[in-house]
Amino acid sequence: MEFMKTIAMRKSTRSYKSEQINDENLNTILTAGCAAPIGMGAYNAVHITVIQNPDMLARISKAIANLMGNPKANPLYSAPTLVIVSGKPNAKAPNIEIANASCIVENMTLAATNLNLGSVYVMGPVIVLNTDKELLKDLNLPEGFVPAAGLLLGHPTEALTKEEELKQTITLNTIK
Repeated sequence: MEFMKTIAMRKSTRSYKSEQINDENLNTILTAGCAAPIGMGAYNAVHITVIQNPDMLARISKAIANLMGNPKANPLYSAPTLVIVSGKPNAKAPNIEIANASCIVENMTLAATNLNLGSVYVMGPVIVLNTDKELLKDLNLPEGFVPAAGLLLGHPTEALTKEEELKQTITLNTIK
């Protein structure tokens, strides 16, 4: 797929089929994430966790729904895969783990789109994992790492065929 077409087709998917993505596609998406730029080249300060266990996904979803005050909500949109990008906070570069995670997630969303898979960047799981010590423990993160970004992946219920013209919607200022 042409790169700009991939960018134009990428959209936040909020409805997924129950079918799990295959390992080849997952590995392609994770490889794209691992190719992202990382602040100060500190790749050892980033960790990726892939959650495909239905029970764990249900626990996280329920915790988010309860936190939102809407126990009937479906905050993971029935996605069969949740990727959590964690980082090691660095006092010399505050919030670098969030910046690094954002770069990783963006690469993964584009790779997913290129494979005609749905994706959406989510913060609900990050908030819940950082507040629910039991759920956080179950992630088995290396010492000193904190969840910084979440990504849902799966087969969208609606195909990613609606290519829209790339439009500039962000205010730009160029100083020459």
